[in-house]
Amino acid sequence: MARGCAFLGVERAILGGAMTWLSERHLVSALSNVGGFGVLACGAMTPDLLATEIAATKALTPKPFGVNLITMHHQLDELVAVCIDQDVGHVVLAGGLPPGWAIDRLKIAGIKVICFAPALALAKKLVRSGVDALVVEGSEAGGHIGPVSTSVLAQEILPHINAVPIFVAGGIGRGEAMAAYLEMGAAGVQLGTRFVCATESTAHPKFKQAFIRASARDAVPSVQLDPRFPVIPVRALKNDASRRFMEEQRRVIDCVDKGDLNPKDAQLEIERFWAGALRRAVIEGDVEQGSVMAGQSVGLVRSEQSVQEIMAELMIEAAHYLDRAGSAPSFDG
Repeated sequence: MARGCAFLGVERAILGGAMTWLSERHLVSALSNVGGFGVLACGAMTPDLLATEIAATKALTPKPFGVNLITMHHQLDELVAVCIDQDVGHVVLAGGLPPGWAIDRLKIAGIKVICFAPALALAKKLVRSGVDALVVEGSEAGGHIGPVSTSVLAQEILPHINAVPIFVAGGIGRGEAMAAYLEMGAAGVQLGTRFVCATESTAHPKFKQAFIRASARDAVPSVQLDPRFPVIPVRALKNDASRRFMEEQRRVIDCVDKGDLNPKDAQLEIERFWAGALRRAVIEGDVEQGSVMAGQSVGLVRSEQSVQEIMAELMIEAAHYLDRAGSAPSFDG
């Protein structure tokens, strides 16, 4: 974990997954304050709102944290400028292949760039493009996912990429799994679902209860109805919103077939559907009509705990795992 800690400037190379409406100033600062690395989820924020949220997070923690930007955001250039103006140390570019200009502008400003690598070929391409670190996230994760599991991606990428630190994500809910990926060569890990029910999380109580009650098999990916239609699958808890998403896809696909929408605009409509549905669940507590995005590790979430308690559990579990393997370092719980 030393390489990841040095890269992030933290005590423990555990990134908080950037979750829209959840990864805001309170949860992000709490993660950073206990030695992890919080990541603000910009999502659909305007540049002004992002600047406000970064400043508010800085007021709650003196520790390093990052900002996650969605590459398809129509104001990406302005959001990049905000991160530069606010002297953000690390930016995570997510949601698609990052444009070269964004990587270049951030790096020229001295900001470390982290990107997602869903395959070895793309990982190599991103390294050549100058990114400073990679996140390997498997299909067990919550929210938008790729088709390959974390364990397979880790085996595909970790042995072949050493030029930059790699963080493994997707389906990690206990310290044993975290330690296993570190032994495979990861510089750290990223967890999202595990922190949703933190006491510092501002998620609605009903949203948290949905997580606590759920099992791993309740977190299922959405189905893409038409291969011509570029919709990235979303993993969430089964509810009425899942059914409505299928209906929305049928409506949008029909519009594309009739020539009323081009594929790019159609994809944006789907993204707006999920953004609204996610807010209804996270903020308003409507866990039936809203989107309860969750990774399969939701089955490991049993109660509401502080970020400090969650972090301590992870480190103790990791130490016990390594001790059984005969290679335990000294971890502070």
